[in-house]
Amino acid sequence: MSHLCVVAVNAHPDDEALLMGGTLARLSAEGHRVVLVTATDGDAGPACAAYAEGGLSKRRLRELRASALALGAAQVIDLGYGDSGMGPNTLQPAGGRTRLHAVNISEAATRVAAILDEQHADIVIGYDEAGGYGHRDHVQVHRIVRRAAQMRQKVRLLEATAPREPIVRAVRVGHRLRLLGAFDPDEWAGAFTPNAAITHRVTVRDHIHAKRAALAAHQSQTTPSGTRTRNLALTLAVPTPLLRLALGREFFLEPYRASPPPAPGDAFHDIVHSCPVSRPTESQHD
Repeated sequence: MSHLCVVAVNAHPDDEALLMGGTLARLSAEGHRVVLVTATDGDAGPACAAYAEGGLSKRRLRELRASALALGAAQVIDLGYGDSGMGPNTLQPAGGRTRLHAVNISEAATRVAAILDEQHADIVIGYDEAGGYGHRDHVQVHRIVRRAAQMRQKVRLLEATAPREPIVRAVRVGHRLRLLGAFDPDEWAGAFTPNAAITHRVTVRDHIHAKRAALAAHQSQTTPSGTRTRNLALTLAVPTPLLRLALGREFFLEPYRASPPPAPGDAFHDIVHSCPVSRPTESQHD
């Protein structure tokens, strides 16, 4: 089997570990080249003063490089856009940089397409249409990567996601038990991807230690946000055997697949073997 180059495009440092870290670690362990692209340095992410001292953006990029080392990634590329932050508020440009939610999609996609060329990419990974849980930077990455894939027809597109239904059920239970504070569970009704639409379920249990190490690299994102414990801190508190069960599979959608999706089970073999794709060109999309 020839080795592939997989370019994973994420919105912020730590996103590479959350939804796709196990898959990236498995790809690397089996000899494939993994390249991490971050659209922003996460400068608007919440963090306590101790971690923000000296510049949060520099800290988070250092954490990303440590995460890349844990996953076995060969290279980290920063697109240099500003983190848009959570919620609808418009942040001022960061040191002259455009916030990600406001960038021109075609312009950003052209930059990503150039990276795909430079890296001789076989696969590019983005996010699903919902941007996972709906963060505007994640939605923007979805749009940018889709456009870049339309520009580079021979590069296979996968979108990291998770099955919507169990997540919505868990959020509703957490809300009823008052574990989530002032939180509207209805906001998650359109999050991620319906289970029936997911095309790839990848088993990553044997790589959970690499995924945990990648998550742990992002220490600035484990600090409390107000009175709430951060999700990353809660995840890292889970014993490894339970984490292997909870996060032992990762999920992807292949939107332009010409052949039937793989049978239920571990779809890793399908990911690392090219299959024909059929997708609209950039002009058709527009």
